Amino acid sequence: MGYQAAIFDIDGVLVDSPHELAWREALARLMAGPWAGQAGATSYTPERFTSAVYQAYVSGKPREAGASAALAYFGIADPDGRRLREYCDTKQALLLALIERGAFTAFDDGIRLLLRLRAAGARVVAASSSKNADLFLRRVSLERFGDAFTLPPGATLLDMFDANVNGHAVPRGKPDPALFLLAAAAVGALPAACVVVEDAPAGVQAAKAGGMACVGVARRGDAAELRAAGADWVVADLDALPLAELA
Repeated sequence: MGYQAAIFDIDGVLVDSPHELAWREALARLMAGPWAGQAGATSYTPERFTSAVYQAYVSGKPREAGASAALAYFGIADPDGRRLREYCDTKQALLLALIERGAFTAFDDGIRLLLRLRAAGARVVAASSSKNADLFLRRVSLERFGDAFTLPPGATLLDMFDANVNGHAVPRGKPDPALFLLAAAAVGALPAACVVVEDAPAGVQAAKAGGMACVGVARRGDAAELRAAGADWVVADLDALPLAELA
């Protein structure tokens, strides 16, 4: 391997989590319920909370930062911070219920890339802003990959990482590189010796700001945006990324 460490974002790269659904549904419930009196003074409608808005303002950020950005985008006043807390709590309750129901899927191409890099000698690090990321990883069994890779009995995706900085508090969220720099330090790798696997433009910007190489996976038809953010490789399917390119 040409890189000492591979740093993986989680949501959108390894799992298709219901974070976006939880953020959207939580705000819809609040605006239809306890916050209904303020609706006319905002730009919010359920239809305006699109995937593009989620990716641009919420995705990849720590929980409170993402909630604050969504409230600001829709012009929802929060002078004392109570709405921020209520939004975070409502979203978290919805998310935990969705996880408990198993309402998410794993991306097999992302898992295969992780296992291939691990087998090639790279250290692999989990680096998500979400404090819930481990809950997803723990639920993904690797039994179906046992024929292609040598894996411990009963292994889950969470067991495959040499280090895990999911949910760690950092001074600023993406596109600031703080989380990825923390990930590199966790395995003693210099930033220039790391490659990040990301699905969001803000995450690509964070990797490049940290002096790292970056693979962008365009799962939403956003290849142009990932290239514009600085991704060194952009693929729609991570199985299409040859390891020779990373060497």
